Amino acid sequence: QVQLVESGGGLVQAGGSLRLSCSASGSIMANYMGWHRQAPGKQREAVAVWTSFGGGPSYAEPVKGRFTISRDNASDTVFLQMSTLKPEDTAVYYCNLVGSHRGALGEYWGQGTQVTVSS
Repeated sequence: QVQLVESGGGLVQAGGSLRLSCSASGSIMANYMGWHRQAPGKQREAVAVWTSFGGGPSYAEPVKGRFTISRDNASDTVFLQMSTLKPEDTAVYYCNLVGSHRGALGEYWGQGTQVTVSS
């Protein structure tokens, strides 16, 4: 069973930056990786996603130009670099991977990391 562990969340002032990390406990050949967030009282939404089907990463409109998703294949770690943060970015952020682990296709979610942006 693969587990995803996120880190890097915290409290930051508006205009600041944070880098979220998502480490997998096992090797996953990911077809999809994404970062999602859920603010209080709101539905979970995808903010940055990447698929192996080409076309590069895609971003939700509110974070375009400010967030960047990337992956270090050597360490099975997915990152979300967040810059020019705004109070409306406050949410719990979750990483999500879909891929093969030991020949079996699965979907994996992290436990979430809190990001709070103060004005």
